[in-house]
Amino acid sequence: MAGNMLSRWTDFLTTDGEKDWRNRDKEFDAQPLTQPQLTDLWKKGWACFLNTLQQLTPADLLKTIYIRQESMLVMDAINRQLAHYPCHVGQIIYLAKIIKDGDWRTLSIANDASQQYNHLLFAKK
Repeated sequence: MAGNMLSRWTDFLTTDGEKDWRNRDKEFDAQPLTQPQLTDLWKKGWACFLNTLQQLTPADLLKTIYIRQESMLVMDAINRQLAHYPCHVGQIIYLAKIIKDGDWRTLSIANDASQQYNHLLFAKK
């Protein structure tokens, strides 16, 4: 995901979102990264994305940019990426659940605890 983010958001308004230096096919290969290396890539990708978003002006949202030579409005490109990233986050969560198996701790309401959660939530009102 970091390669995608760096490619898409580097020089976002002025160059195609599919940079020559990106090797998309290699991103699907198993890469023996350490946890710190993976975290560093994750942080670089998100920093690039968030820094670019912070620099955009309202007028920029209606400009045309290109991803793989396909033209689209900046707002459409942002929405496209914001819809794409949760898919990868879901994949990461799914793999983490498989790896952790019985040691997995839910990220939301625990299974079979919805009724208790709702009772506590509505009791506050």
